[in-house]
Amino acid sequence: MPRTVKPLKDTAIRICKPGIKDKKYSDGDGLYLLVTSKGGKYWRMKYRLHGKEHLLALGTYPEIQLADARMLRDDARRLVAKGIDPNEVKKARKDSTLVNAENSFEVITREWHTKFFVNKSESHRVRTLRSFERDVFPWIGNRPIADIKAPELLKTLQRIESRGALETAHRTRSACGQVFRYAIATGRAERDWAADLVGALPPYKSENLAALTEPAQVAQLLRVIETFECSFVVKSALYMSPYVFVRPGNLRKAEWSEINFACKRWEIPALKMKMKKDFIVPLSRQVIEILKDLKPLTGGGKYVFPCHRTTLKPMSENAILAALRRMGYSKDEMTGHGFRAMARTMIRERLKEDPEYIEIQLAHVTKNANGTAYDRVAFIDERTEMMQQWADYLDKLKAGEVSNIN
Repeated sequence: MPRTVKPLKDTAIRICKPGIKDKKYSDGDGLYLLVTSKGGKYWRMKYRLHGKEHLLALGTYPEIQLADARMLRDDARRLVAKGIDPNEVKKARKDSTLVNAENSFEVITREWHTKFFVNKSESHRVRTLRSFERDVFPWIGNRPIADIKAPELLKTLQRIESRGALETAHRTRSACGQVFRYAIATGRAERDWAADLVGALPPYKSENLAALTEPAQVAQLLRVIETFECSFVVKSALYMSPYVFVRPGNLRKAEWSEINFACKRWEIPALKMKMKKDFIVPLSRQVIEILKDLKPLTGGGKYVFPCHRTTLKPMSENAILAALRRMGYSKDEMTGHGFRAMARTMIRERLKEDPEYIEIQLAHVTKNANGTAYDRVAFIDERTEMMQQWADYLDKLKAGEVSNIN
């Protein structure tokens, strides 16, 4: 007669001690507890399928209790009865879990962030990732991106909105859309649900960046810059800002290799530009003088405006902003970006220049009559003349030589 197996008991399992050798404690129907000489306790199940004996690992004790182990055994026996190998099912489930983990919203977001933010400023990279870590990952980060639908994403955005951060909610929706589109392009999602949520949040009216646009105010700013005490590098950057009115990031990352003194041009490579196209800044006589004065100090290094601690890095992104604050201008009066708004408004209103030339010089995405984007030398002669007239106008403002500045 076959030997009757006495079922295990919870108490016996809990108090059993390891011996010199590994030992098996059977519970019946192929299930047993393996107690190793090192004290480990492992649930195992023997079964026969297609004439061969197999072994299925069910987990460890106490993570898997006796009752749980018996349920897993019974599930496996039902599969065997149908001619299905429990080990193959286990492997398929593991692979599915792994695929879901690799295709989670967080994993794909971090992959997207690594690929597309490599040339962004450090503050922008950090700010974007922290926003996801704070507002998105805790709610949908571990979800397979293909399983996320519009209502779930909307609920995540509404949590941001509920704390009064409506602008952040809109920015987050837009960023999530970029992640979804990246997932679609890499074959891990089929739809950009963020696009379906356009209009689902209350509208947000953005505020214009602070800028001085009245001639009297600009004249005063230029005079304050003239007398402001700071490092020569920061002073030179302040001098150049109103003349060239590029984005603050382009200014502080300017390299000497980009300055063409012979042609009086600053040739910024596409990699540095927001619109990812090569860009030319015609340099006025005044800017050439600023650069020539600065070159003996920083010309031996890479950056025109290097960091004060090391010439291997560009000037801090807060240097201009901090200088404006020390000069007494609040965030509601003037910012680094404000030099762009200043130029855009005053060149149009005071110098009566063609708005098309201004927009191109601001490196805004503009198109010609054929609907194609302008190239780097579009209206270069007109823009060169405009930049010199603008520089001369600023000098006259500073010197008080413009009669109608009010």
